[in-house]
Amino acid sequence: MFLQKLKEINTFIFDVDGVLTNGDILASDSGEFLRTFNIKDGYALQLAVKRGFHVCIISGGKGQAMQKRFEGLGIKEIFLGVSDKVQVFQNFLVKYQVNASQVLYMGDDIPDLKVMQLVGLPTCPADAVPEIKAISEYISPYTGGKTAVRDIVEKALRVQEKWFDENPSAADSGK
Repeated sequence: MFLQKLKEINTFIFDVDGVLTNGDILASDSGEFLRTFNIKDGYALQLAVKRGFHVCIISGGKGQAMQKRFEGLGIKEIFLGVSDKVQVFQNFLVKYQVNASQVLYMGDDIPDLKVMQLVGLPTCPADAVPEIKAISEYISPYTGGKTAVRDIVEKALRVQEKWFDENPSAADSGK
């Protein structure tokens, strides 16, 4: 059932903190909040974009560095500072005429719960909270910020025979 659902996925939606990062935030004296991202997650995301998948970021977190990171990977739909993830999700479906059953969402905490209940394939990192694990159809063996995103994107692209890139660039994941 899980592999069949992966074959039908055309859209990836990710939370940021705790999914694309390990959930730690470094607060600088200037008031900036700094996060680290895994380069392998970046490679998978940019490849999904190149392969024609919709890739969307919906996060309560915000910051120019986050925006630049995702733009550099070719992601166009970036929603930061979001308080109502369900509304953003529903607007996204309408804009791209995507069926919720074709959406894979990876979240890790309670703010992701409602939207995860609406998608075709809810997933989470290994260190997600129990409530999110309970509704996830796939729990990555990797933690947030430590290739959980790469894990699920690679699985979906492999099942759809879209993973291997004949001419990869070393710059693709580091943008």
